[in-house]
Amino acid sequence: MADRVAQIVVKQIVERTLEPIFLPDSYGYRPNKSALDAIGVTRERCWKYDWVLEFDIRGLFDNIDHTLLLRAVRKHVKCEWALLYIERWLTAPMQLEDGTRVERTRGTPQGGVVSPVLANLFLHYVFDVWMTRGHPDLPWCRYADDGLVHCRTEAEAVAIKAALAARFAECQLEMHPDKTKIVYCKDGKRRSSYPNTKFDFLGYGFRPRVVRDRKSKRVFTSFGPQVSASSLKAMRQKVRELNLRKHTHVRLADIAQKLNPLLQGWLNYYGRYCPSAMYPMWKYINATLVAWAMRKYKRYAGRKIQAGQMIGSIAIKRPRLFVHWRQGKVGAFA
Repeated sequence: MADRVAQIVVKQIVERTLEPIFLPDSYGYRPNKSALDAIGVTRERCWKYDWVLEFDIRGLFDNIDHTLLLRAVRKHVKCEWALLYIERWLTAPMQLEDGTRVERTRGTPQGGVVSPVLANLFLHYVFDVWMTRGHPDLPWCRYADDGLVHCRTEAEAVAIKAALAARFAECQLEMHPDKTKIVYCKDGKRRSSYPNTKFDFLGYGFRPRVVRDRKSKRVFTSFGPQVSASSLKAMRQKVRELNLRKHTHVRLADIAQKLNPLLQGWLNYYGRYCPSAMYPMWKYINATLVAWAMRKYKRYAGRKIQAGQMIGSIAIKRPRLFVHWRQGKVGAFA
């Protein structure tokens, strides 16, 4: 705990020094910036540029080169005791579960409070500054080890991918082969056919989807973000882990109290863009409530339709009980 407090203090000192030098399109772990900001700017750039290189750095926090990182730290951080602590945290041996100690020559402390700001500083020089100087006409966006580069042509995206792989290798890093790809931002005006027309970024899936213009009511194909399939799967898994269906000893209000913080967080984040894509999640929550009612009340055992009608009537009478009900996202119950 004492070590964690010390890291918080050093982080505050280092952050004050580094924030002014970080570039606007670096969004991860920074004050007054969020993942939703990155999603918003990416959405607009996908409308303007036909191609995007999506890249991920394999094991960033485990593979940061200490020599390169400390060179950058010493350039900006002048507080001597903060420098001393940072070097100690970086080189402190890692103790395994069996008590064995492993010396470290690379990587930042796992779970360390100071690790994100150090990683940002490292990638500031490895990627951000490198891109700005070498390719000033190509917009990019980075959130920690996930990044995007928008390109005008496929050939340009291929060239950037090769150059970036070489740059990472020069700095002892590696692109993740399965999470790095070139994507065509296909929409109603871009009619060419390519194998990759979608990508996931920060929990959102960017892909072609049919939308309706609010003013003209015209239907067209746009390329934009909505909650990704993997995010929906993770949310369903989180609800399953709560095992609510078996909590027959509690009231519906107690379940609402337990669920609502999760639902509010998901709604705040995934409901920003294409909120209708969250409908499968709200439907799953309702199905969970119906299953709970069938277990709790003997008269509804094996009677899914009747249990659904009962939960549905509660949703009408008490629309503020669950977060998604408050938004008018009641959905189906049977």
